[in-house]
Formats: sequence, C-alpha cells, structure tokens
Amino acid sequence: MSAPTPVQRVFRPLFQSISGSAWFAKVGPKVVPPLDRGLHRITGGRMMLAQALIPTLYLTTTGAKSGQPRVTPLLCMPEDGGWIVVGSNFGQDKHPAWTGNLLKQPRASVEFRKRTYDVTGVLLEGAEREETWTRLNALWPVFRRYQSRAERDLRVFRLTPSG
Repeated sequence: MSAPTPVQRVFRPLFQSISGSAWFAKVGPKVVPPLDRGLHRITGGRMMLAQALIPTLYLTTTGAKSGQPRVTPLLCMPEDGGWIVVGSNFGQDKHPAWTGNLLKQPRASVEFRKRTYDVTGVLLEGAEREETWTRLNALWPVFRRYQSRAERDLRVFRLTPSG
C-alpha cells in the first residue's frame, strides 16, 4: 500500500469513527449510495464521497431477479490489476444485493478512475479470505467494526479483469 496523503492522514480517523458508528449503519445505506451516484453524475465520474480517503469504484452487476444492470459505489482495495471489495452493507444483518447478484452472475463491470473494465467476481473463502481480510482492515479498519456488528460473515470478492 502507498503512504497516506495529507488529506487521508487528517480526515481518515474522523471518517472511520463516523462510518463505523451504529447510527451511521442505519443512515449510511440510505444516504451514501444516492449521494455518490449524484456526485458521480454531476462531476462526470471524477468524484465520489470517499475517494479522497480510500479507493472507490462503481460495480455494475446483473440483478439476480430482474436481469437488469445494477450499479453500486464501493470502497475497494486495488491489487494485481484487479480489486477486492467487501459486502459490508454498513454492518447491517443482510448481505447487500450486489453480492447475491455477483454470486448468481460473476460477470460484471467496474468503473475505476474513469475507465471501465469487464470483470469476473470470485467469492474468497478460507485462508485466502483471511489473508485478504487482514490487508483490507489495514486499509480501512471500519470493516472490522462492521463484521463485529453483523450477524453474518461479510462477503469478500476478488474482481479480476476479463480478457
């Protein structure tokens, strides 16, 4: 991982405290994704709320029931030309819909830094998940708080560019 920027050093602790709180788990899912989508649209893909603090992407999956494209802004951990994403759902008890979509149809697309990639999503399990989980929490320790609050294992996926 690269060294944190001055903005990250100043604001990360504050945003980690807020985003890891129980009240934010109730408010965040209703507020953050719509704000991110609006900001993304208004700025032509140049901005999302958290991107100054942690890498972010847009994941487009195929709806498991509807078959329609579903776009979700997510925090991510870039690695080896792909990305790791977590189905945290802000620590709520239900898995976010995008994880079920990806399990049913692993082919998806990612928009990252204004470029779009076709990807295949793979659910990480066992030792591979544990090793990745450790690195994710070094990047964004809030995931650990989400896991402690949720009555489920948070799903961790590797998104690998296709072709």
